[in-house]
Amino acid sequence: MEDYEVYTLPNGIRIAHKQIPHTQIAHCGIMLDIGSRDELPHQQGLAHFWEHMAFKGTEKRKSYHIITRLETVGGELNAYTTKEKVCFHASVLGVHFEKATELLADITFHSVFPEKQIERERDVILEEMAMYYDSPEDAIQDDFDELVFPNHALGGNILGTTETVGSFRREDLQRFIAENYDTSRIVFASVSKLPFTQVVKIAEKYFRDVPAQQAARQRKTPTDYVPRQTKVERPITQAQCALGRPAYGLTDVRRLPFFMLVNLLGGPGMNSRLNLNLREKYGLVYSIDASYTPYLDTGFLGIYFGTDPKKVEKANALIMKELKRLREQPLTTLQLHQTKEQLIGQLAMAEESNNSFMLMMAKSLLDINRVEALTDIFNDIKSVTSAQLQDLAQEAFQEDQFSSLTFVPEK
Repeated sequence: MEDYEVYTLPNGIRIAHKQIPHTQIAHCGIMLDIGSRDELPHQQGLAHFWEHMAFKGTEKRKSYHIITRLETVGGELNAYTTKEKVCFHASVLGVHFEKATELLADITFHSVFPEKQIERERDVILEEMAMYYDSPEDAIQDDFDELVFPNHALGGNILGTTETVGSFRREDLQRFIAENYDTSRIVFASVSKLPFTQVVKIAEKYFRDVPAQQAARQRKTPTDYVPRQTKVERPITQAQCALGRPAYGLTDVRRLPFFMLVNLLGGPGMNSRLNLNLREKYGLVYSIDASYTPYLDTGFLGIYFGTDPKKVEKANALIMKELKRLREQPLTTLQLHQTKEQLIGQLAMAEESNNSFMLMMAKSLLDINRVEALTDIFNDIKSVTSAQLQDLAQEAFQEDQFSSLTFVPEK
């Protein structure tokens, strides 16, 4: 992206900013290259626990003062944890940008993890886990990760298990952060009407004293994949189904064309092949989607749907038919053009969200050390050929390489 700027502090923390003169809102966030894949088995859920506990007290603030600091000026403070990232972010009126930056720095680098709050938040997270378990369409996605990435942290539930969450103490949080914390793998990103020089000045004020630190962590690439088919009985009335397999990593040159292929197969458009076939033609599902998630050194392809238990086999057969069609029938010139135009339009609309762009900017700098210009991405999309997509389908859509997980009603 030609109109973003980056400045690196002496401690390694990068400041990334995009100036948009016409906006009144400032979006900013601190993203750390630490996620649930960095947890040891007894630490499962610890990155997410840290995300929660960052709001529960710092060296100078109690929980109440943290959660009301931006709310009282109409702003929002939030956070999330993924397999590879922890992010704390805020949105405020531009005049409160410094206030948001100071608060984010405080909860990220100066949390004290009060013991009483740990006990209280433990119960909150256990309730969050129960909520997901009671939602089979969410639970199947977590369980399917474990099927595709067995014996690996990428297969673990980001929330953890009841056993691990029940065991966490203050020293566990401190040790996990100390082992994985690396200032060269932290980005503070912002989008606002402020000039870059002012953003850097404010960021330096609150980040320059953060001690430089490097992590000796080595992420292990998953290697144990073997296709598996599993059925699990659950107290449900509708069957929930997941199909998928490992896919391409972030730096793989096949990543973008594969994303295009998966978007054609089961992306958010109502004209996706799976939606047109399983919902519009046969009425087997209310919704069905295919998604591709690239990680640092691997990736994940997942197809999810719910249907009547008696219709699972037919639905699966129709999905396999669509995969076979993509393997055997190259896209026509018109189909290829429409596939490209749809993806280009979706990406352009996604960039309209300044908050989404801010988060994407931070993630891209951590993952590939740059933010790709949208025009370059569009040109890459336009250069993809029908033969490339068919080659990818023949490589990644082989039926015997797919795993499946099905939740069926209890007998």
